Amino acid sequence: MIKETGIEQKHFAKGKKNAVQHYLITLLVLLSVSFSVQVNAQPGRWQQRIKYAMDVSLDVNTNLITGKQTITYFNNSPDTLKRVFMHLYWNAFKPGSMMDESSRSTEKLVVGRDARGKDMLDFDRRFKIRIADLKPEEQGGCSVTQISVNGKIQQTILHETILEIILDKPLLPKASQVFNTQFNCQVPKLSRRSGRDNAEGIRYSLGQWYPKIAEYDNEGWHADPYISREFYGIWGDYDVNITIDKNYKLGGTGVLQNAAAIGWGYDKEGTNLKPITTATRTWKFAAKNVHDFMWAADTAYKHITRKTTNGPLLHFIYKAVDSVESKWQKNADSAALCYPFMAKTFGPYPYTDYTFIQGGGGGTEYPMATLVVSASLGTFIHEWCHSWYQMLMGTNENLHAWMDEGFTSYADARTLGWLRNDKGFLYKRTYDSYYRLVSSKFDETMGTPANFTHTNMAYNGNAYTKGAVFMAQLGYIVGEKNLDKILLEYYNQWRYKHPEPNDFIRVAQQVTGLELQWYKQYFVYTTKAIDYTIDSLWSDGANTNLRLKNMGKMAMPIDVLLTFKDGSKEWHYIPLDMMFGTKPAEDSLQRKVYTEWPFTKETYTISSAKKLTDVVSVEIDPSLRLADVDRKNNKIELKW
Repeated sequence: MIKETGIEQKHFAKGKKNAVQHYLITLLVLLSVSFSVQVNAQPGRWQQRIKYAMDVSLDVNTNLITGKQTITYFNNSPDTLKRVFMHLYWNAFKPGSMMDESSRSTEKLVVGRDARGKDMLDFDRRFKIRIADLKPEEQGGCSVTQISVNGKIQQTILHETILEIILDKPLLPKASQVFNTQFNCQVPKLSRRSGRDNAEGIRYSLGQWYPKIAEYDNEGWHADPYISREFYGIWGDYDVNITIDKNYKLGGTGVLQNAAAIGWGYDKEGTNLKPITTATRTWKFAAKNVHDFMWAADTAYKHITRKTTNGPLLHFIYKAVDSVESKWQKNADSAALCYPFMAKTFGPYPYTDYTFIQGGGGGTEYPMATLVVSASLGTFIHEWCHSWYQMLMGTNENLHAWMDEGFTSYADARTLGWLRNDKGFLYKRTYDSYYRLVSSKFDETMGTPANFTHTNMAYNGNAYTKGAVFMAQLGYIVGEKNLDKILLEYYNQWRYKHPEPNDFIRVAQQVTGLELQWYKQYFVYTTKAIDYTIDSLWSDGANTNLRLKNMGKMAMPIDVLLTFKDGSKEWHYIPLDMMFGTKPAEDSLQRKVYTEWPFTKETYTISSAKKLTDVVSVEIDPSLRLADVDRKNNKIELKW
C-alpha cells in the first residue's frame, strides 16, 4: 500500500449557492454523457444495451439470497442471436472448480525471495481460505431456478460459472427481449472479491453476486469462465431492491432512492437508521449507464460523506472502531481534495455519487463504488481512479487487463503525487517491479489474456506494472503535455464504448501527429526489452562525440543530457525512424534534434561543439521514464 501522508485538511463550505451550482453542473454533465453515447459513437462500433430490475432478499441466518430479475436486453448488433450466455460467478467457490484448480496450480511455485531471503510463493494472497478447504456451508453458489422469455421457459445448459440459454425464438438484430429469472445464491465464506465474514469482520461484501448476461460484441460472445481474474460487462441501467434484516446498514453502486425512509446519513448528514416495526427493511438503489452492481452490509457500519468541488458526493462506509475513526475522517478529507485534479487530468466524473465501503478482497472496484479493506488513502485513490479506467471505459479486462489496472496505477501515482506535492519520479516502484519481472523467467506479454497467464506474478506484472510503465513511458515518447492532451481526448472519444488497445493508440496518434503503432506492438505484444548504453566518448579536435549503442531488442527515441563545467546543459534528441516525427521540447534548455535512428542500426553518434574537457556528465534519459532494464550504463560522470 502507498505510504500515508500528513496533509493539512480542508473542509468545503456548504450552502444554497453551492448546492444549486452542483445541481446544474451535474445535470449538464449527465446530459452531455447521454448525448455523447448516442452521437460520438465510433462508426460501426455498435454495442449492446441492458436493463436490470431486481428484487432480492438476503437471509442473514442462512446466508442465502433469493431473487427475481426482469432483464431487458437490446440487441444492437447486426447478428441474429440464437443463444445467450449468463455469468454465475459464485459457482467458482466450490472445491474442484476451475478457479480452485487454477489457484492451487502454482501456490507452491517459488517466484523470488523477499528482503529477508525467504521464498516468495505465487499463491494469490487474496485467497484467505483455499476453495478446496471450504466446508459445504461455506461454499458459494448461484443457481437460476427458472428463466423465461414471454412467459415461456427456456432451455439451459450449465457450464460451471456460465449458463447457456437456448432461445426458443432467435433474437433479431435491432430488437429486444425480456428475460425473467428466479435465482438462489449461497454467499460464500470470503474467498475473492465477495463473500461473508472477512478478516476485518465485515459481514457481507457482495460483488459478482447475481446472474449477469455476458457481453456480446464484434468478436462474438465473451462467455469467459470465472477462473481467476477480470470482467467485461454491458452498459445499462440497474434498479435493485434489497430486503435484509432491519438492523443491517448498506452501501453500494448507484444512488439510494428511498433515502427519506432509510435515514442513516443518506437523507442528511449524521442521521440514524430510521426505526421500523417489521423484521426486515428494503433498500432501493438505482444506477444509470453502468456495467455492474455491487453492495455490502453490516450492522456496525458507520456512514460519513464529503462533498467535492464541482463533483460527486463521496460516501465512506466503514466499521465504527474508535482506533481508526480519525484515519477514516482524515483520508476522507484528502480524497475529496483530489477530485479537481482528477477531473482536470482525466476528465469529469459524470455520476452524482461515489461510495468507499470497507469490505473484503483488499480493494475491488465497481461502478460508482468500491470495496476497500481499510482506510488506506492509497487504496482510496487507486480504486476511485478505476472509475475512469474501467468503469467509464468498460474495456474487456480479460483481454486487456493492463488498460484497466495499468492505466489506473498510472493515474493513482499522478494523483497522489499531486496531493503530496511530490517532485520526484512518481513511478520508481512501478519501474523497479517491471525490471524484476523482465529479469525473471516468468515474464509474459501484456497481450496474454488474464485467465491464461501462467502465474499470479506474470498477471500482476502485466496488468499493474507494465500497464503503468506503458503510460509513463508514452509521456517520454510524445512529451508530457501531449500525454495530458491524449488522456482527455481518450476520455472524450471513448467513454462508454469499450475501447481496445488500438483505439487508445489511434487517439495518441491523432493528438501528436506521430506514428505510434510500433510502440503498441513492441511493448504490448512482445517481451522485448530496452537497453541502451553510452558506448564511447571522444574528441575529434573540433567537437565532442558520443556514440550510443542499442544493446536491447526494442528500439526507442533517445534523449541525452550533457552537463558542462559552467553548469550549462544541452539536450540531444534522436527520434526513432518509425515515429515519422519528433516530440516537442519539454523545457527551455538548448536542444539539438538529429535525423532519425533506424531501428535496425545498432549504434548512433551525436556531437557537441563544446570541448570534451568541459563535459562533466552524460546521461541517457535523466527523467527515468525510458524503461531501460540496465540503467548502470546510461550515465557517465567525468572528473577532470
